[in-house]
Amino acid sequence: MKLLSSLAAGFAGAIALTALHETARRLRPADAPRMDVLGERGLRKLLGLADLPQPDSDTAYAATMLGDIVSNGLYYSLVGSSRHSLRRGVLLGAAAGVGGVVLPGPMGL
Repeated sequence: MKLLSSLAAGFAGAIALTALHETARRLRPADAPRMDVLGERGLRKLLGLADLPQPDSDTAYAATMLGDIVSNGLYYSLVGSSRHSLRRGVLLGAAAGVGGVVLPGPMGL
């Protein structure tokens, strides 16, 4: 049961963060974090490496949002619910934030 509650909390957090990013993108397009663009670039790069056809813009956006929620939900579920969950959540969140800022350039995104 602990696994189920961790997954539920992880996916709730992922949906909330994705909704926050999308709201910021629509309200403040000039300075909002564009995780959607990074996701679409990554998707197109992977499809290109696999010699697969490129999706249209709407399909790429939908696939990116789905992938974002699934991957973030699984990542956030690693926090768990033990007595050290706050510290683990802070460390995982900081690692994700730093990765989101530092890694796109070296990855060619």
